[in-house]
Amino acid sequence: MYSANADGKDKNAPSTSPSNVSTPHTPNPDDKGKDALKTSPPNISTPHTANPDDKDKNASSTSPPNLSTSHTANPNEKDKNASLISPTNVSTPHSANPDDKDKNGSSTSSPNVSTPPTANPVDKDKNVSSTSPPNVSTPHTGNPVDKDKNASTTSPPNDSIHDEKDKLIDGLLASGFDEASCTSRFQSHLFRKPSHHKPSQYLISKLRHYEELHRKCGPNSRGFRRNMKVLQSKKKGAVGICKYLVWTPANGLGNRMISLAATFLYAIFADRVLLVRFHNDMRGLFCEPFLNSTWLLPKDSPFWGEKNVETYKTMLKMDKASHSKRALPSTLFINLQHTRDDLEKFFHCDHNQDLLRNITLLILQSDQYFVPYLFMNPYFNSEINKMFPEKDAIFHHLARYLFHPSNEAWGLISRFYQTYLASANEKIGLQIRVFSPTTTPMQAIMDLVLNCTISNNLLPALDTQNLVSYSKNQTVKVVLVASLFPEYGENLRAMYLTKPSVSGELIGVYQPSHEKQQKFYNNMHNIKAWSEMYLLSLSDVLVTTSLSTFGYVAQGLGGLKPWLLYRLTNNETHFPACVRDFSIEPCNHIPPKHFCNGKPIQNFSSSFPYLRECLDFSFGVKLGNTSST
Repeated sequence: MYSANADGKDKNAPSTSPSNVSTPHTPNPDDKGKDALKTSPPNISTPHTANPDDKDKNASSTSPPNLSTSHTANPNEKDKNASLISPTNVSTPHSANPDDKDKNGSSTSSPNVSTPPTANPVDKDKNVSSTSPPNVSTPHTGNPVDKDKNASTTSPPNDSIHDEKDKLIDGLLASGFDEASCTSRFQSHLFRKPSHHKPSQYLISKLRHYEELHRKCGPNSRGFRRNMKVLQSKKKGAVGICKYLVWTPANGLGNRMISLAATFLYAIFADRVLLVRFHNDMRGLFCEPFLNSTWLLPKDSPFWGEKNVETYKTMLKMDKASHSKRALPSTLFINLQHTRDDLEKFFHCDHNQDLLRNITLLILQSDQYFVPYLFMNPYFNSEINKMFPEKDAIFHHLARYLFHPSNEAWGLISRFYQTYLASANEKIGLQIRVFSPTTTPMQAIMDLVLNCTISNNLLPALDTQNLVSYSKNQTVKVVLVASLFPEYGENLRAMYLTKPSVSGELIGVYQPSHEKQQKFYNNMHNIKAWSEMYLLSLSDVLVTTSLSTFGYVAQGLGGLKPWLLYRLTNNETHFPACVRDFSIEPCNHIPPKHFCNGKPIQNFSSSFPYLRECLDFSFGVKLGNTSST
């Protein structure tokens, strides 16, 4: 899994907790524990690392399947192509006879993969469509036995007004796309509960206006070719018919996605065409979001790099020194990354935005969700208030509009979901990122996870008195574990396989992958990472690790307020182990430190309604649906 380092900058960041956190650039990291509530964790049975020999006694194993990249959501082919990366050493709570394991197992292998047994896959596939997902309104609830009774044998339900509304997410998405080019755009509503957050009519109108602008000025258009000629002249003050905003990637996939969403919102406000600089590691992750156009910056563009391009930082220095209307460049590079010096950028200030409006092409690089910057600008603030009445759903709407899994990614997502998650009564997403694996024992993190999930009734405790628990209509909960390390899924699975739960619920544990380390600039790694983020977003309950941008993407897509795990960096105990977040918005880790007049900002919430201190990072800010004073 890729959450273990969704952001390269976090590698050396100090320990933080949901309730008491410190900034990565805080001089004294030892202060982090002064205000933390330290008590003994509840007396919960948390077995230490499961014996590998015991693991095999209770769980069947199968040969790892081929990792298919086909996009067809075909449950009948699950044994041929399996899942995302089939879950590691896991078994479903209603597992069939382990002796049957070889009957359905794949004979081919793939690195780091294994497939858990399923409850008689032969029966499950009898009525399932060979071309489309099951005909269900809420695939993640209800009696697992009933799921196949209503399965379509040919195709998804016939189009109706209601179904079309669901497909277009209440008008958020434009119609007219070819289904074959992006299956997820048309099928995702079959896998996800309807969102409580509805897009405003003003947001919808702004999106339709932007789409028309992109069609007229985007790549392959006459306007684009004319503008590129003007820009290549490199004349000071050269102004084309259209203006552009080129997004460039930084750090891990989680950072990239939250910064890309923020950049798109800025493009809408500034009437600029968004173009993305996707290297090979980003190709094939997402469908094209704009009808009859592309958002990809052509690789032969002279603006693929920012060499010999004037920087925003230099422009500010020259503007401050000259106090005159000097000729502005036609192209400018803006760095909004979390840098070591983190000098004040004043990006939110009217004067600087006025300068930027006169520049035809901006190249922007960021690893942050900088929407709070925009919220601090009076004009952008007014637009945000009209577009997003619910301030905690900005990323939710932007992400559902922009990020549709490619057919390759959707094949991984849909097969995994239908094989292991669809029949559960409740799905719990558990994202575990280990910031300091060399200094943090696995058992300390396991204890933290169990204290969080059991004390908050997300998972049941173990029944140590009775070894047998059986009921005809037992509730099935599945836990989707996303982590770079296999031990967490294996040990959680071993717990609930060895002893029954006090509630009588059956607990299945599935961990799609465990790659040990994050692989930068690796295309398949990113496709799998994106698939796991999406699967986590389909959960009913979500537990994430503090400061993880991987978790930010999952919670935003799913519209889920996560339980934030305290961030461990050594062998320590923390109670409470987690806290419920107040907003589904990502946290901005490096907000502006000064007002535009140069005065320091002492308290964000008193100066900017709806901006509040992040629970997982006290120096960061995020938008919430209610103002705080």
